[in-house]
Amino acid sequence: MVNKLNVQGTEIAILKVNTEDYICLTDMLKAKDGEFFITDWLRNRNTLEYIGIWEKFNNPHFNYGEFATIRNNAGLNNFKISVKEFVERTGAICIQAKAGRYGGTYAHKDIAFEFAMWISPAFKFYIVRDYQQLKEAEQKILGWSAKRELAKINYHIHTDAIKEHLVPQEIDPYHRSLIYANEADVLNVALFGITAKEWRDAHPDDKGNIRDYATISKHILKA
Repeated sequence: MVNKLNVQGTEIAILKVNTEDYICLTDMLKAKDGEFFITDWLRNRNTLEYIGIWEKFNNPHFNYGEFATIRNNAGLNNFKISVKEFVERTGAICIQAKAGRYGGTYAHKDIAFEFAMWISPAFKFYIVRDYQQLKEAEQKILGWSAKRELAKINYHIHTDAIKEHLVPQEIDPYHRSLIYANEADVLNVALFGITAKEWRDAHPDDKGNIRDYATISKHILKA
């Protein structure tokens, strides 16, 4: 799954890798003035030090022997290393080169935010801010979906219980629906302080129903 950020007019792809977000450095580079390559950033000693610390805490298979050799050469005039070679030699997982659609060099968000400083301090500020806003929007969508699913589950639990214990078998469909509605409103008043109709009258422009706007804790209480 690929998401997109638009940072100061630059569109940047975000790729999900094993539940973690990897941001496209190739896209980020388009915001840089002048000629600049990812290999220029990767050959820097400070860059390598930061990557080494990140890998230490996140990658038990990182090859520290090879990494030490690479780091010792950092800063030499003739030293240059590609992302592909770096990954092959060290087993690094924080950065990777991808081919095909949405191809380019991607880095874990922790690394990508450090790379953003090489673009400019302002660019780092804006990409961090825009990324956080994207995550907040995703959490709102996930929260809405979770509440909808809980509402559905609770609805079936309550209607099954009402059907089994409160509705006589011989009652007609119209009066059965009235019993369902009345029993549901007993719970609505207990949890929300209003009936479903009162909520609809007070929120004519909101989609869904009163259960969709309940907190997850209230859904759990209803169950």
